[in-house]
Amino acid sequence: MCGIVAYIGNKQAYPILIDGLKRLEYRGYDSAGIAIYNGDLKIFKKKGKVKALQNEVRGKDISGTIGIGHTRWATHGEPNDVNAHPHVSGNGRLTLIHNGIIENYETFKKALIERGHTFESDTDTEVLVHLIEEIQKRDKLELEEAVRLALTKVIGAYAIVVMDKDNPDILVAARKDSPLVIGIGKNEFHIASDGKAIVEHTKKVVYLKNEEIALVNRDGDLSIKTINNDIATPFIQELDLELEEIEKGDYEHFMLKEICEQPKTVADCMRGRINAKEGWIKVGGVQNLFQNFSEARRIIIVACGTSWHSALIGEYLFEELARISVEVEYASEFRYRNPILDEKDMVIAISQSGETRDTMAAIEMAKEKGAMLYGIVNSVGSSIARLTDAGSYIHAGPEIGVASTKAFTGQVTLLTMMAIHLGYQKGTIPRSYYLQLLDELEEIPNKIKQILAKEAQIKYLAKEFKDSNNALYLGRGYNFPVALEGALKLKEISYIHAEGYPAAEMKHGPIALIDENMPVIFIATNKSIHEKIFSNIQEVKSRKAKVIAIVNEGDEAVKNLADYIIEIPVTDEPLTPLLSVIPLQLLSYHIALMRGCDVDQPRNLAKSVTVE
Repeated sequence: MCGIVAYIGNKQAYPILIDGLKRLEYRGYDSAGIAIYNGDLKIFKKKGKVKALQNEVRGKDISGTIGIGHTRWATHGEPNDVNAHPHVSGNGRLTLIHNGIIENYETFKKALIERGHTFESDTDTEVLVHLIEEIQKRDKLELEEAVRLALTKVIGAYAIVVMDKDNPDILVAARKDSPLVIGIGKNEFHIASDGKAIVEHTKKVVYLKNEEIALVNRDGDLSIKTINNDIATPFIQELDLELEEIEKGDYEHFMLKEICEQPKTVADCMRGRINAKEGWIKVGGVQNLFQNFSEARRIIIVACGTSWHSALIGEYLFEELARISVEVEYASEFRYRNPILDEKDMVIAISQSGETRDTMAAIEMAKEKGAMLYGIVNSVGSSIARLTDAGSYIHAGPEIGVASTKAFTGQVTLLTMMAIHLGYQKGTIPRSYYLQLLDELEEIPNKIKQILAKEAQIKYLAKEFKDSNNALYLGRGYNFPVALEGALKLKEISYIHAEGYPAAEMKHGPIALIDENMPVIFIATNKSIHEKIFSNIQEVKSRKAKVIAIVNEGDEAVKNLADYIIEIPVTDEPLTPLLSVIPLQLLSYHIALMRGCDVDQPRNLAKSVTVE
């Protein structure tokens, strides 16, 4: 959601802060601000994009070698200049930036007002900096200790950085349930909510753990304590990220770049894990926990958004290929239920960022109940990767576009390999079919390339349907979740209302919406129930809807019935989602572009949802 950047060292802070904020724009935000100290505290805050902030500071004194910056996604208080971060304490000494939500801020605000504090904004963050000020002033404490004591009192999630103008040689940072990374340079430190903001300057990093507080100073010293005042040893590691990975290169948008990267990212996900020629597939985490998986009463997959759609495909895969019972849960609902869960269950958490707050809370609850936890994430070193007992990375590389594309196919690729691996080891699929699936899976990257070559045709279809107000996506079996994902992509970036349904459910309500103005997109690649899908298309056509069908190459029956078709290469049915989703991604991209939408940063959305 929000983005944090901070710097202390011997270089000018402003260029570092602004470049860092630009690298975090993909996370989604509605205002931006910076604070720089150079003998005097200067704060600039502006509603809108980082570019608006740059315009605000043009021609002003922005010199200084210590500073903090923030991009805000509004939670408490509307998006405006006043509510933008940073926020300052009542005495003007402390400046703070904050990701997350302080749930009990109203209680503190009331008490602080009674003690003479006044507030300018509607934010929970301003209350937190006043609380730190009150504790520091009352007990005459150093900043680090005042921050620690304040954080023992608050309820909620936070990643914060605090600057003290009375001690401009230090920064204090802390986190709970919201990511924060400290980059270590030569007598300088970079602090950010995401490594992408600091990779240009250093690859030597420390990921703060939950409820840890860090103190950094200009001399190059770093010390970490827990919120309980226990000393912690910093674990320094290498940032697994290259600068060119977070640049657009020759592409107009990150989303198009990431769609076109999928032949490579799917291959990267499989690299070292599959060899069709030698006849083996090995997914490390599954190999080590084979007994846990095979003896599990059931697998529960928790996820949100696009990851939930990949989880639904995983349900089909695990049940058909490995014959293991699977339940797929929205993490945001699962965490607030009282589910029947114990050590006989296996919980898989799926998250691109590895920082999704609801998914983290769901696995924390599952851990308390004794379930074995397995994580599927993209971001190396993320919170979910550390919270789970085992897991696998999808190796898709940084995904900057808010609408997920390559992370989705990476997740589905990994789930497919897991299901094939378990199915063969358990003996639920014969060796002949196992080898056939391996051959087909290795061919998927080449087949994605063939679909990407049809971009001009898909762009033409986008022109035909860009002015639609609604759209219906229908699929069956493995491709029902693809219908959901296709509809989500269209909603996210073009702001067209779209719904995904199992094709047979159309008759149970949605068919009432169908007329000549309703485009209906069928994912019609299922060989096992081809006749059923054909019948569904006939039902839609009889009501004058325009039909776009995603079909297997050579499917003349659907080709003669649909108004428009996009052919994809033939593959085994369990693997079809990896192909059928590609034209839907391109269709959404081009429709959004033709409607003048911001495809990389859609309104109101954030890349990583780190608050509830």
